[in-house]
Amino acid sequence: MKKKGKKEKSLKEKFPPSEPCSCDICQGYCRRPGWWTVEEAQRAISEGYADRMMLEIAPELTYGVISPAFRGCEGGIALNLYADKGCNFLKDGLCELHATGLMPLECRFCHHERIGLGQTCHLEIEKDWKTPEGHALIKEWGNRIGLWERLRKTRDAY
Repeated sequence: MKKKGKKEKSLKEKFPPSEPCSCDICQGYCRRPGWWTVEEAQRAISEGYADRMMLEIAPELTYGVISPAFRGCEGGIALNLYADKGCNFLKDGLCELHATGLMPLECRFCHHERIGLGQTCHLEIEKDWKTPEGHALIKEWGNRIGLWERLRKTRDAY
């Protein structure tokens, strides 16, 4: 229960950035795209990265998350077929978003010293996407990149 008068911490406050690290464990985290918060994804879209994102859909189809895309899934829906291709922002072992201020919260937080805390961060970001703002951004992004139209054409072809 939240104490009266106490402001709830933002996700940025709950999950501060970790120290940079290039160990095998931390580099392994970089192969799987981390999640932006809704606000961060909106900024990344505004900065021109919409075509390098993908829509991850929960297995039970109850929510979605816009994240950096696997190579091959840019501008589409996340497919396991491309999961082994890694994040499209990872080039030569380095993240292109690192110094831009657009690195996803989950990527900034996860670190080999924070054992088990990555899942907590992930679940909190999931809640952020299960909001009217999250749903609206997904609709807006899908319209902007033409995803909904491509899906309609695919459906109509069958």
